[in-house]
Amino acid sequence: MNPIRFYLDEDVDVRLANALRSKGFDTITTRDAKKLKASDSEQLAFSTLNNRAIITSNVSDYARLHYQYLTQKERHYGIIVTAQIPVGETLRRLTNLACKLSA
Repeated sequence: MNPIRFYLDEDVDVRLANALRSKGFDTITTRDAKKLKASDSEQLAFSTLNNRAIITSNVSDYARLHYQYLTQKERHYGIIVTAQIPVGETLRRLTNLACKLSA
């Protein structure tokens, strides 16, 4: 089973990246990727090109992008939408998710 690799959109607390890394997850941020201020479409394209599930709090834009991918029969590696909740709780939920799914 291939582990999920994460890419954090810039609206997600960067402390989550460090927490995920400390648990052994391959994780990068928009800052790491030098993609600060890139459009949501560019962020999703980058995550797809790099075989990463994107983590975001931006429900509406990424729901629209997901629908576009579906209608164009394109694939991405996942869009994980999270509320802006404490990092520890987000980490717990993502760890649980990653243990149940693979890339």
